[in-house]
Amino acid sequence: MALSGKLIGYVEVNKNGDVFHDLFRHKPHEVAAIAPDKIHDCELHEGERGAVGSVISWHYTHEGKKKISKQIIESVNEENQMIVFKIIGGDLVDELYKSFKAILHIEPKGDGKVAAWTFEFEKPDTSVPYPTSLMDYVCNLVKDLDAHNNAI
Repeated sequence: MALSGKLIGYVEVNKNGDVFHDLFRHKPHEVAAIAPDKIHDCELHEGERGAVGSVISWHYTHEGKKKISKQIIESVNEENQMIVFKIIGGDLVDELYKSFKAILHIEPKGDGKVAAWTFEFEKPDTSVPYPTSLMDYVCNLVKDLDAHNNAI
């Protein structure tokens, strides 16, 4: 019996938070230059960068292991600064989860913004852990990107 789950993480970012939407949608390859200890590469396999239906692969290190996540951009909402990535290959869906989506949404909060990550996933059984370590990882990545954004 499969078990559906949802996990949400929030990171406050500076006033220029819309930079994150643009970075993850149109310039994901630049994330590797900003945070090379976490992200090693982002390859475009099909389509155009940032276009719905395009396929990319992230090469990253998580929990001390090099991993790959192949994703399709399932939908984009420019007005709400939201991107939905459906994971279609790599460690997450090949080894752990039956299905996995990662949603990045930039939300206004006071004078600043919040980067909200939502993971929607289906576990094959109760032995598979919730992706809390991965959520910590992407939230820390956003903090690194925000610190870089504030430094330039």
